[in-house]
Amino acid sequence: MNSETDTPVTVIGLGRMGQALAGAFLKAGHPTTVWNRTASKADQLVAAGARWAPTVGDALEAGSLTIVCVTDYQAVHELLGASDVTLEGTTLINLTSGDSAQAREAARWAEQRGARYLDGAVMAVPSTIGTAEAVILHSGPQPDFEAHKPTLEALGTVTHLGADPGLASLYDVAGLAMMWSVLNAWLQGTALLRTAGVDAATYAPFARQIAAEVAEWLPGYAEQIDNGSYPAEVSALETDARAMAHLIDESEAAGVNAELPQLLKAMADRAIAAGHGGEQYPVLIEEFGKPRGD
Repeated sequence: MNSETDTPVTVIGLGRMGQALAGAFLKAGHPTTVWNRTASKADQLVAAGARWAPTVGDALEAGSLTIVCVTDYQAVHELLGASDVTLEGTTLINLTSGDSAQAREAARWAEQRGARYLDGAVMAVPSTIGTAEAVILHSGPQPDFEAHKPTLEALGTVTHLGADPGLASLYDVAGLAMMWSVLNAWLQGTALLRTAGVDAATYAPFARQIAAEVAEWLPGYAEQIDNGSYPAEVSALETDARAMAHLIDESEAAGVNAELPQLLKAMADRAIAAGHGGEQYPVLIEEFGKPRGD
């Protein structure tokens, strides 16, 4: 027997993502048990070879590894905390979206009931599950991750971030911050160029090139942040602030929303007022690390 493909798996929660997860396990050859509040969502999976569990308790007993992917952490507690559900000896991997505090609390809650627990975040859309393009983050005890890594690799590219169960959720929102920031910057530029008759498709390749070039700066800027030292090797923050003012002026003159560059300049201005104008852009981490109004 091949332990990497014969490991029985249970998937609880069959929304679009849950169905994709169960489908990937089936495709990889794992005996797969599924459960969902609405039983009809399991029909296609059962037709493909999955086993339907009539109750959550039955579902947990069927697999040596249980993946939970439901609406929110409240649903996790409601389903797994029912009086007829036993978690003793189970391994739970919770891929439900939530925040780091919820993940840490869920880890304590599950461990108190005798379960091994890993929290996770799916950085992918359902259609990519089962391919290397699907990145799935895990956090919690590393031995538990290593024990099930061969099985989890049926879902995509899996990574263990550390023992803190909240890390996967933190990486998730940090990734969303990157995504929205890049998209919003592109939309700002697109709005500006449209006033001169340049369409989004024409601007997109240039924007992509700029984004790729900026991404190359990150390792060096990360070193500055970790060292707490920000020598102006490329440009000083006060120089960047002048460019921000130019972007604001250009946007306002063109009738384009200037709220995003105004926000960035306000943060830069605070850092300059605090004496950091001669340092490099990553010194703004000091502003990002403060609650609003401090």
